[in-house]
Amino acid sequence: MPYDRSRSSSSSSGGGSSSGGPRRPGGRRQFFRRRKVCKFCVEKIDFIDYKDIRLIAPFVAERGKILPRRLTGTCAPHQRALTRAIKQARNIALLPFAAEA
Repeated sequence: MPYDRSRSSSSSSGGGSSSGGPRRPGGRRQFFRRRKVCKFCVEKIDFIDYKDIRLIAPFVAERGKILPRRLTGTCAPHQRALTRAIKQARNIALLPFAAEA
């Protein structure tokens, strides 16, 4: 007796119209990844002030590391300015060099 698909449970991933993007030939779904944009370009911030901790703190990881461009979406010129501002803020103890162990 051949397998009858009409009697299979509705919770299977067999062929329903579930969200997740268009089907590819291999059976995997292709997800649309939103392009990250530079926060400083969008808000038209020309100068990144090292004293403005509320602006630069989200770009520092919990352990005190500077987050890379691929995670934050900042453009190269603003990433350089941001790095400079974070290092200046660390030197005058506005930001930590490393997390407390």
